[in-house]
Amino acid sequence: MNVKGIMRGVFMAVGVAAAGWPAESSVPIWTRFEAAFQSERTYENPLQEIELRVRFTAPSGRERTVLAFWDGGQTWRVRFSPDEVGQWKYATEMGANSDKGLSGKSGSFACVEYKGKNPLYTHGAVRLAPNRLYLMHADSAPFFWLADTAWNGALKASETDWSTFLDDRVAKRFTAVQFVVLPWRAAFTDREGQVGFTGKEKVAVNPRFFQRMDRYFDLVNEKGLVALPVLLWAIKGDINPGWSLPEDQAALLVRYMVARYGAHHVIWILAGDGSYTSAEAAKRWLAIGREGLKYNPGCLTTMHPGGMQWPWDQFRDAAWLDILTYQSGHGNSDASRKWNCVGPPATRWRDEPHRPVINAEPNYEGHYSYQDRKPFTDYHVRRAAYWSLLATPTAGLTYGAHGIWSWEETPAEPLGHKGTGEARPWREAMAFPGSAQLKYMRDLFDRLPWWQLRPADEIILDRPDDPGFLRYVKAARTDSGEWAVAYLPDNESVTVDAKVFGGPIEALWFNPKDGKYSRTIKVPAAQERAVLKAPAKGDWVLILHRQKSK
Repeated sequence: MNVKGIMRGVFMAVGVAAAGWPAESSVPIWTRFEAAFQSERTYENPLQEIELRVRFTAPSGRERTVLAFWDGGQTWRVRFSPDEVGQWKYATEMGANSDKGLSGKSGSFACVEYKGKNPLYTHGAVRLAPNRLYLMHADSAPFFWLADTAWNGALKASETDWSTFLDDRVAKRFTAVQFVVLPWRAAFTDREGQVGFTGKEKVAVNPRFFQRMDRYFDLVNEKGLVALPVLLWAIKGDINPGWSLPEDQAALLVRYMVARYGAHHVIWILAGDGSYTSAEAAKRWLAIGREGLKYNPGCLTTMHPGGMQWPWDQFRDAAWLDILTYQSGHGNSDASRKWNCVGPPATRWRDEPHRPVINAEPNYEGHYSYQDRKPFTDYHVRRAAYWSLLATPTAGLTYGAHGIWSWEETPAEPLGHKGTGEARPWREAMAFPGSAQLKYMRDLFDRLPWWQLRPADEIILDRPDDPGFLRYVKAARTDSGEWAVAYLPDNESVTVDAKVFGGPIEALWFNPKDGKYSRTIKVPAAQERAVLKAPAKGDWVLILHRQKSK
């Protein structure tokens, strides 16, 4: 292990001074404790031969067991994120294989209050809300999933560039980043020419690859962002481990990554871009999820399906699946717009058990449309974003920019993605207007109890003849009926069913291009149908608020 890696391990155990963490033997709540163990002998393939479990006992007596991971040579490490203040104890356990350097080891550490400003450590891990329709932190603060797509970012970026990108997204109020952990069809190795594993029938991990990757996970969390790592890319192709590996080896590789990064603030994307709709595919991934996440320390999990797919019927009873993501994709046809507006996400979110539903791959800004081979603009980004947020109970959205997702240094068509169009270098793509406009969107939703919004297209009356879904108005309303939001993609006016509000309402127009608001419009209680004219041409967001009785 290199010097930087050694020092990073030490800092995890004693606290990172730059973050204001305290000294030796204590770590702040929701951060990471790390301990290292030395085996008494060297193993040919530790991943296949050793399962080192570590049982942590909380101050309250509650127990949690996680896996330690091999980190090269005779070194094993365990990482753990404490969720109670007080004295924690830990002890190692092994199966049939006994190693005096690994088994029967014990220790303790103190968990103290966190004093900094990082939202992940002040609010705690992201969990399902009680109604299972949105996400929230451990302290019940709602978590709005606003992710950017940097599939190749952690693999191809320099550490400095990765930090620059994350800073930009934090400034634009993003809350998470999607990226691929292992080499896949758009990046055959990492920046240093390393791969994460070798072999197929009996895989062997490469610690050097993961030691570099550690810092990229660290930086995401240090910036206050949740990491959304794809563990196994699953589309057809030998380079994609989710496709090429046997089921048991895929699960073993997942288990290793869960052990290594489960103490970070992560939401696992178990598989990326696969087709999981067939019974055979569903059976395979149900098994990989069950075995690979066996020692998951409580991190939420989702899967990323291919474009315009809804495979979740066969995963309904999967206890490890917490979030339903989907990909409306990169089409601009009548069919793709219709799918985004009224397709399965809009109709199946009611299925039980409830899970948050999130569009994790809408139109990428600058990416060519599948149909007309023209690049998507910021308008297309806004349209897909608002449609998606209002099609299901609002939980969040992922953005993508052509050039960032593939992490291009110079103008180029991304590897393995012919026909998507020349991508701009990531620095240029970082400045595309759509990402700034999603900051305005986030600011808007933060003014509302967005976690209470439910689809309510029925409040929109007198819909125009629109077979191409070019002017389809999506609407949502809170359970209490106090607030409603509607997105108009290209409409001069909209007619709202005002009587459902049960009282006088105020209407406010929001310009999603610049984040500015219009003047307030009063709608009296006696008015059953409110015809509201958009301030100008283009797309607009309408906010409706029922006024309290005097």
